[in-house]
Amino acid sequence: MTPKSLWLLLIALHSLTGCSDNKSYTAEQGFDNGRFTNDEVATNDVGLLDAIYSIYVEGSPFSVPNEDLPVVHPALDKMEQQAAPSFVKIGHSTILLRLSGHYWLFDPVFSERASPSNFIGPKRFTPPAMQLEDIPKLKAIIISHNHFDHLDEASIKTLISRTEHFYVPLGVKSLMSKWGIKDEAITELGWWSENTLGEVSLAAVPSQHFSGRSLTDKNTTLWVSWVLFNDTHRIYFSGDSGYFSGFRQIGDQYGPFDITLMENGAYNTLWQTMHLFPKETVQAHIDLRGKYLVPIHNATFNLSTHAWFDPLEKIDAIASERNVTLITPRFGDVVTMDDIERFQERWWRDYLPKSNNQQ
Repeated sequence: MTPKSLWLLLIALHSLTGCSDNKSYTAEQGFDNGRFTNDEVATNDVGLLDAIYSIYVEGSPFSVPNEDLPVVHPALDKMEQQAAPSFVKIGHSTILLRLSGHYWLFDPVFSERASPSNFIGPKRFTPPAMQLEDIPKLKAIIISHNHFDHLDEASIKTLISRTEHFYVPLGVKSLMSKWGIKDEAITELGWWSENTLGEVSLAAVPSQHFSGRSLTDKNTTLWVSWVLFNDTHRIYFSGDSGYFSGFRQIGDQYGPFDITLMENGAYNTLWQTMHLFPKETVQAHIDLRGKYLVPIHNATFNLSTHAWFDPLEKIDAIASERNVTLITPRFGDVVTMDDIERFQERWWRDYLPKSNNQQ
């Protein structure tokens, strides 16, 4: 069976288990005729066959590395000894942040595949920098949207017992409740909504994307990016987004940011308004008034046609042209605000294919 037919069968079967909470939200929350919408463009409607053909047939011969990429075991004791914020890139968009003396985890995906199946679908080529059993007690898990490479059922269920609270976009709460999380431990937020947990404030702010985990629940839940801040520092986490004017609005309302954790990978002309190309990632960081740009959403899964190293190579060149400080830690490196500029090594260049025809 070809990748196309496998994926069609998988998604068709999974459509029977799609989950939405059947809630009625308001037009002010971006809800229209049973679906959430973007402010500036329609959500992308690429057909499943077109997406599969693009990735698996037209994709780069270097979609995955020829050898294992470097992964180091995070030194959590270093994070706990620092008063300044610190973070670890665990893989893809999974980020462990320490802020105000507590751990916060963005979009935890520890499974082998970004898929409703454990035997087909995008398979990770870089293992997570931490095992689930090594994740420390969490103040909160923060979810940007419900796609499988950002919201993983097995990871969430494993982490329930050591997580104080969960922050999710509108419509996602019912799925989390179904997975066994108590309602009082879940806060569901729409765009421009805020909440406070301890000394940290969280704001769900707009992104330009789409949602869905089956053929039947497209855009029945919202997609967001996140702002976390305390009295001294501000962090931005993009989730997934295409480029739009909202980045400047977020920068005006919540910036400047010490760190922007920005999507940079899985771009494709088929869905160019739903994901950031490297040039747009840099521009969005500038719009946000960020100081240090950390590219995420790459070097883990093959989710588009570009080579695995293409997002990093391109953003490095563009950031240099725009005088943007690009921070590129390896998976597992503990990065603190006190030593963040040390993490500018272009480590991936040691793993580029030995070919003059890399693209």
